Parts: sequence; C-alpha cells; structure tokens
Amino acid sequence: MLDRSIGELSRFIIIALGTTILGFASGHWWLALCAGLAAYVFWLLWQQNQFDRWLANGRRGPAPTNFGVWGDITDDFYRMQRRHRREKQKLHAMLRRVQDSTSALREGIVALEDEGNLAWWNPAAGQMLRLQGDDAGQPLVNFVRDPRFVEHMYERMGGGKETNPQPITLPAPGDDTRILQMEVTRFGQDEALVIVRDITRLHNLEQMRRDFVANVSHELRTPLTVIAGYLETLQASGQAPRNWERPLGQMSDQTVRMTSLVNDLLLLARLETSERDSGRDRVSVRELMERVAGEARSLSGERHEISVACEEDCTITGDAGELHSAFANLAFNAVKYSPDGGPIEMRWHTDGNGGHFSVKDAGIGIDPMHIPRLTERFYRVDAGRSRESGGTGLGLAIVKHVLLRHSANMTVTSVPGRGSTFTLNFPTQKLTLTSSEAS
Repeated sequence: MLDRSIGELSRFIIIALGTTILGFASGHWWLALCAGLAAYVFWLLWQQNQFDRWLANGRRGPAPTNFGVWGDITDDFYRMQRRHRREKQKLHAMLRRVQDSTSALREGIVALEDEGNLAWWNPAAGQMLRLQGDDAGQPLVNFVRDPRFVEHMYERMGGGKETNPQPITLPAPGDDTRILQMEVTRFGQDEALVIVRDITRLHNLEQMRRDFVANVSHELRTPLTVIAGYLETLQASGQAPRNWERPLGQMSDQTVRMTSLVNDLLLLARLETSERDSGRDRVSVRELMERVAGEARSLSGERHEISVACEEDCTITGDAGELHSAFANLAFNAVKYSPDGGPIEMRWHTDGNGGHFSVKDAGIGIDPMHIPRLTERFYRVDAGRSRESGGTGLGLAIVKHVLLRHSANMTVTSVPGRGSTFTLNFPTQKLTLTSSEAS
C-alpha cells in the first residue's frame, strides 16, 4: 500500500514538473500546470467511472483496464473476485455433497429457521411427514400437530423449561399405521434440525413382546392358584407322609415366588401399555411413608432400624397404587440388601426443584458400573443374593415406569460396602402443600 502511494505521488510530481517546464517554454507556466493537473484528475475520474460502471453492472465480464492507482485497485479487486468465485464453487460443491448424502439417508432431516419455519428437508423427511416443495417457509407444527411434539419443539427451541429430554414417539401425520420418532436439536439462534426416524417395525415388535408377556402372565395365574391351593391343603391336612414335608414346603415357597413374579409382570405390562399420564389421586406423602415404613418393618422382622423423616407434608397428584408400589419397592430392597442391625432412613424434603423421597441404607452397596442398568428387567447386581432374598428382578423396572407416568425420575448414589441412597424426584407441578403447611 505504501509503495502504491509513493508511486502515485511520483507520477503526480512528474506530471507537475513536466507541465511546468513546458509552461516556462511557452511563457505561461501556471496555465500549463493547471491544464496538466486537470488532465490528470480527469483521467483518474474517468477510470473511477469505468470501475463504478463495472461494479454497477454486477461485475459481469472482465474488469476494465486501468492504470496507476485505479489499475492497482482493479487488479486487486479482480483477484479477490476470482478467489471468491473459487470459494463459492467449493462451497456449492460441498453443499451438493451434503444434500446428496442426506438424500441417501433413511432417517428424515428437516432444517428449521425463523423459530420453527421449514427451510429444507431431505426426501425421507418429505415422505414421512408428507411435505411438498411449496411448503417451505411454513411452520413445521402446521404439519405435525401432535401436542407432545409441539411442546417438545417449544422446549428445545428455548421457549420453556425442558421436562422431557427424550425423543418424541408419535403416529405419522395422516397415517396412524406408521410410528415416527422425532427429536429437535437447536443450533445458532433461531435454527434447528429435526431428526425423523420410522420405528414402526421396532414399535410393533415391542408391542408383540408386551402382549406376549401380559398374555402368558395372565394364563399362568390360574394354574398357579390351583397348585398353591392343593399344596396348602396337603400341608394343612397332616395326611402327607413325613418325608414329603420338605418338598411340599419348597414347592409352596416357589409357588409364592412364581405368583409374585407373575403379578409383577402383569403390573409392568399395565404400566407400559396404559396412558402416559397417571391418575388424579391426591396422595399424602406423610401417610404413604408411614404405611410403607410399617410394611418394611413387618418384612424386616425387627432386624433393622427403620426411621421416617418427612420435613414437609405434601400431596402428590397421581395414582395412589402406583406411588405406593414405587415407594415400597425402594424400602423393601433396602430391607433385603441390608445386613441385620443396619439402619434404613426414609426421608422426604422439598426444594426449588420439587419433592424428593429417598431411602438410604447401610447395605452392601452397588458398583458404579451397575447403576445405569438397575432399571432393566431381571437385571441383577448379584444374582445369587437376589434369588435368596426372594426378589423378582422387576422392582426397579416397575419404579422406572411409575416415575415416567408421574413426570418424575430416580437418582442413585452408592459406595460398595457402605450402602446406597435411592431418590425419587417429583416435579413441583405434581406437588401441593397440605393445608397446615400452606398456612
């Protein structure tokens, strides 16, 4: 830049000296100097005009041929234009590759802008959501009207507190036989990507599994009842041979265990297939904790010290039976897996995030590697110990589904050899202070 300024100044000095020398020869040096400078200025303005016209014409065709400072500016601009064209071509090629690759995906991809308006989508998304080319610019919620998706999208786009971070599963628009899974991911300020997956096959397989488990469990109830009745009759009659007493006792214990397993399977199947939202019972937390504590003490047989601390008495809106099952499962597990004499603490407290019911024991503890899988069906940290305690392996799976139906979740903290703490976290909207607390 400095070299160009010096060059242009040198050119100006040469023109001024030349015209001055010619002016001295003619006797009118100042007229010659003014004429030379005017010609120089005119030449600069003419080059500027040529350059402005080329810009105004959309930079079509080659840049004008100029000299001096405008020649340098034109050359630099032309080089920048060529570099910009090359970068633009690379960008277009990259976009074409991205579009070609997304077009080959089975998952649908929808790009949103302006707070949820359709910007672009791949063919799979267009097929699953029945989008047409002229739908661009319209809100996606005009085509996917399910209230759960509208709420999910509103939360992910930053309009509210996110209560359900999981993808939404819903019927395809206009085709209830197809099941879609949709998830909104925000980027930038008002932009987002929607990933759409067709999970109809997985949904049907899962439904078949649920129906199979429910039907088999229901069919097992009758023969188990008959077997249990005959065993009870034989044991009570005293007519069975003495060497049969032990086998009959074992058969009776296994029948009770099998009946408990069937009942848990039926309860789990009902929780999975019923509506997501729970009932409208008003369940007193204090009364529920006292009832569960009494049942846990009966199970313990005074082998454990069970304490109850309810800092604030609230009512939870939901299903009374399901809530009792969730609370009781945690308390019973603490009894089963705690050594004799170990303390068990049941506590309820509230804070800005809602209400929290926790059960703390001083039992064997759980290795952190097992915690993510605790709510899986039939998953056992110690299979031998679980069978000895009479567990079915379904208790925490039932707790998980009860919490899902009450918009709640569970956290687990544990140290092997030092005990565990299971906490059920209920959102504020599910809680109501009792009249005495409220006053």
